[in-house]
Amino acid sequence: MDLKNKNILVTGADGFIGSHLTEMLYNEGANIKALSQYNSFNFWGWLEDTDCLSDIEILNGDIRDPHYCKHITKDIDIIFHLAALIAIPYSYVAPDSYIDTNIKGTLNICQAALDNKIKRVIHTSTSEVYGSALYVPIDEKHPLQPQSPYSASKIGADMLAMSFHNAFNLPLTIARPFNTYGPRQSARAVIPTIITQIASGKKEIKLGDITPTRDFNYVKDTCRGFIELAKCDEAIGEIVNIGSNYEISISDTLELIKKLMNSDIKFISEKQRKRPKKSEVQRLWCDNTKIENLTGFKPSLSLKDGLKKTIEWFKKEENLKKYKVDIYNV
Repeated sequence: MDLKNKNILVTGADGFIGSHLTEMLYNEGANIKALSQYNSFNFWGWLEDTDCLSDIEILNGDIRDPHYCKHITKDIDIIFHLAALIAIPYSYVAPDSYIDTNIKGTLNICQAALDNKIKRVIHTSTSEVYGSALYVPIDEKHPLQPQSPYSASKIGADMLAMSFHNAFNLPLTIARPFNTYGPRQSARAVIPTIITQIASGKKEIKLGDITPTRDFNYVKDTCRGFIELAKCDEAIGEIVNIGSNYEISISDTLELIKKLMNSDIKFISEKQRKRPKKSEVQRLWCDNTKIENLTGFKPSLSLKDGLKKTIEWFKKEENLKKYKVDIYNV
């Protein structure tokens, strides 16, 4: 499916991945409606930093309202559903809000898409649904393991979304990205946490457990995966990983960033930054064979090159000042 001149709704467009995806879809020639969570300040999150802000339609609302969801999906061709609560530590203290947003919100979007006869829905999952790898690399048949209220809510959302395809033939694809990083990412994630502490001149860096491994992907590669899936009719009804098929520990990632930033910062393990023992996902390594076979997608940037771009962005004073480096961000 060619995306040029298509009417596209991006939920969660004000977030990290959503803002980059909005820009890329705009560059594909699509007509964009970008949903930003309602607030009384008319603040549009990271959309404020996009180059296409004046050429897209900003919507202010909440996916928890089914009537609003039905209203904003009228005359839409494709929905990219990214709106979600994603912070794992916050899900330990406010799990009910994750059910409302991630599960009920997904229900509202799927029902609205069905009622308004949307041509394609790309629903966003997460590699966290796999939990600690039982085998590697992790393909789409790997068992799902809810090791946090967040991952449990995303498993529920994924299953609900897929039920709309199975029961009602909603033309839906579940995109399951592994760990995405890049400019605009929240400091709740490990790579921005490391970079911002070094860039602000800290002598000691505070992190949680640095032994787990992750499959990191630069944000524009993740977004390109979303777009390729939307163009691929064979992906309808499928769950598809988006990842690099490259595994690295948090410890080695820290060392790589230190080298790229010429830093000798010392690592300190901080208890509040650690997950409960059985909740920590120890190993994530993506098998990206399926998306490559379906679309030809391969990541374009190595971790080293992606980190260089990310560091360059964070080091700019106008970007770094947006982060509260002295506060642990849940």
